[in-house]
Amino acid sequence: MTLSAFGLNCTLKSGDAPSSTQKMLDAVLAALARHDVRTDSARVADFDVRPGVTADEGDGDQWPQLRRRIMEAQILVLATPIWMGHPSSLAQRVLERLDAVLGEIDDDGVYPTFGKVAIAAVVGNEDGAHFVHSQLYQGLADVGFTLPGGSPPYWVGEAMGSTDFKDLDTIPDKVDETIRTVASNAAHLARLLAERPYPAPKR
Repeated sequence: MTLSAFGLNCTLKSGDAPSSTQKMLDAVLAALARHDVRTDSARVADFDVRPGVTADEGDGDQWPQLRRRIMEAQILVLATPIWMGHPSSLAQRVLERLDAVLGEIDDDGVYPTFGKVAIAAVVGNEDGAHFVHSQLYQGLADVGFTLPGGSPPYWVGEAMGSTDFKDLDTIPDKVDETIRTVASNAAHLARLLAERPYPAPKR
């Protein structure tokens, strides 16, 4: 079957501004494409995503557009820069808005996100990549996404340095290897879950 992946770039930069997060996201999506996965992405900063924990906060809230694309895909790639040692505020907002899933669990205990796979990808010029991944993965697992095996992809430059991920001529071998591994495992896992969905919890 043909799978689809939707990537969310949680950079604080809108439009076509150069983005290290976009470069990382594009690398992950390209690796997924090699496994016959259709890919698409969006920058959260380009949308008016209101604060809240519902599926639609009304009054021009554009989260429903992004949420629909998340729910239509089998794989979500959530990419964020590190800011002040944490995921960006937009990444946190995405997790907060996904909290609405918990109110949509059916009578059999099945989440609407069961069967969907999530990858988190991180870039920054300071320490904290593992901590940021742990925050993202905990939140994504809480709302029903399944996480592929393998180390999550990240790149962290020299603390207080001037080189960003987007400035690199090539992606470092170890980062590339990690991207390829997580993409392969995510595509494999998504196909397995599509063919054999999680059963309803036994009572």
